[in-house]
Amino acid sequence: MSDASHGKKNKKNKQLEQFRSDDNGKKMTTDQGVKVSEDEFSLKAGERGPTLMEDFHFREKMTHFDHERIPERAVHARGFAAHGEFQVYESMKEYTKAGFLQDPSVKTPVFVRFSTVAGSKGSGETVRDARGFATKFYTEEGNYDLVGNNIPVFFIQDAIKFPDLVHALKPEPHNEMPQAATAHDTFWDFVANNQEAAHMVMWAMSDRAIPRSFRMMEGFGVHTFRLVNEQGEAHFVKFHWKPVLGTHSLVWDEAQKINGKNPDFHRGDLYQSIEDGDFPEYELGVQIIKEEDEFNLDFDILDPTKLWPEEDVPVKLIGKMTLNRNVDNVFAETEQVAFHPGNVVPGIDFSNDPLLQGRLFSYTDTQLIRLGGPNFHELPINRPVCPYHNNQRDGYGRMTINKGPVSYHNNSLADNTPATSSEEEGGYVHYQEKVEGRKVRKRSESFKDHFSQATLFWNSMSEPEKQHIISAFSFELGKVGSKSVQQQNVDMFANVSLDLAKAVADNIGVDHPQGGGSDVTKSSPALSQKNTKKNPSTRKVAVLVGEGFDGTEVSSVLAALKVEGVIPEIISEKLGNVKGSDNIEFTADHTFLTVDSVLFDAVYAVGGSKVSDRFHQDAMYFIDEAFRHFKPLGATHEGKKWLKKADLVNSKGVVLGDDSSEFASNFSKAIASHRFWDRQLI
Repeated sequence: MSDASHGKKNKKNKQLEQFRSDDNGKKMTTDQGVKVSEDEFSLKAGERGPTLMEDFHFREKMTHFDHERIPERAVHARGFAAHGEFQVYESMKEYTKAGFLQDPSVKTPVFVRFSTVAGSKGSGETVRDARGFATKFYTEEGNYDLVGNNIPVFFIQDAIKFPDLVHALKPEPHNEMPQAATAHDTFWDFVANNQEAAHMVMWAMSDRAIPRSFRMMEGFGVHTFRLVNEQGEAHFVKFHWKPVLGTHSLVWDEAQKINGKNPDFHRGDLYQSIEDGDFPEYELGVQIIKEEDEFNLDFDILDPTKLWPEEDVPVKLIGKMTLNRNVDNVFAETEQVAFHPGNVVPGIDFSNDPLLQGRLFSYTDTQLIRLGGPNFHELPINRPVCPYHNNQRDGYGRMTINKGPVSYHNNSLADNTPATSSEEEGGYVHYQEKVEGRKVRKRSESFKDHFSQATLFWNSMSEPEKQHIISAFSFELGKVGSKSVQQQNVDMFANVSLDLAKAVADNIGVDHPQGGGSDVTKSSPALSQKNTKKNPSTRKVAVLVGEGFDGTEVSSVLAALKVEGVIPEIISEKLGNVKGSDNIEFTADHTFLTVDSVLFDAVYAVGGSKVSDRFHQDAMYFIDEAFRHFKPLGATHEGKKWLKKADLVNSKGVVLGDDSSEFASNFSKAIASHRFWDRQLI
């Protein structure tokens, strides 16, 4: 570099110095320079009361955060969506006046967007992360948005902490790494110093954070809402989506490999299942608590880091959602859809959950910058199916052409229209909850327990699930560079389980915690995927077929598997026709170059009398990898030789046989089991 150019570089750096800021060791202020006295709690009317609009610090902090990314979402950027319909099983009139929950004969259109949280729009889909599960109901009373996740709790208790959480879990700003991952110092430093995150972190380290597909994961509204009936009576409610196929997950090694082999794995699975007519189905469930029972549980039901154990508050299944149509244009629909937990209809109302209260502000604010102005509701994907009329005018992206000179209320020139509606006419009336209290920045004392439900979750896991959690903590904290942060987290999670903390400490090379342990012995079997539904429907099976296969028998097996809803795909050395006996031919869907075992739920080894040595080698690798991921294996005819050579024939979940009917039946049962965790790896 010449002296002249070096001088220019120094000059440019000096010009930038006025814009550089080092916050280390400084006192916090607002953007206007006002010193901040409290940054943990939003301003409320009483400790358990609603958040107040006059909280200028919260609004400034949240507004700045909401506008940090353009144009993709700050979180939930990587998403995919589909259209569908919802039908209630029976009238919910006893609890709510919401029209779409009254008539079982009515089909309500829906649009559902699934997403990862941490990664950017171009990141992989099978990362360890929470998943968004957002549903827009296009009801005759207006749009209702149920904006949730596949985990029923959240990291924080107050929305003012949300920018801090996301700043911590996003790539570190000095090097923009790692992408779509929490295995780094700032996230775990946040966890150790914000211990309300303990429960959510347990879920995030579990198998729930690496779902098999969008079709096989639960959804939760997370917050406590209210249902209000025609008599004005209210009940507290939590919403659940229960997948008809059950809740199933990947294993960690498999998830990492899928990201490399097919980063579109989840969206491809959803898209193809709908194209094939295997429509994803979810049942809507509600947990309901009477207002007078608000304080009868051993935790605060308004705390978003707490779930309501299903054994204490049963889930009532009230309807089914079926996703039956793919989008026509991903940008126009999936990317431009604007969800908002504040989009409610008469009969559904809010609670004073401080995280929910903040979201009611944040979502609209986010759409303003992401979609360019206040008219995002006019985009086709966001428009309600019922008429809408008001005095909003102009702004970026305005599509409505309003007639007449009047755009205000009250008026006489247009006979005071558009007019408001009474409650009897369907007008939305907020639930009249009594609120009183001093204006304070505090958190309710009832929110202070951060560990008991984290222990409840741990106690509810099967032994394989516990080992997966230990491995996940060990991987994530093993990527952390700070020994102090590693030790802080081990010490923190000793309050959840001493066994968990000691195992992780041994794996990452830090000291065992000096104290800890929990006296919580309660468990909730509903939290373990061991107890989920199991069936073989829509499971993908790799069928390894070579020249000279037994045409009649194998055809019979595949036909029987299809009756059970299994989706077999033929893998061979080359694309095109594969010739078997009895003049039967199969068309290869894939080769060993184009697919891998991680993209399938099970493997059926067929082989053939004329396969090459290379085919044998590829098949053996394919089978071994599937075995190590605990997947079902089946083999008939020449394919049995591969399993015998690998010494797998006596292992759990390995099905052998030549009788097509018996083999297909036994193999279908194995496929339904999903994984065989007690398998001894060789």
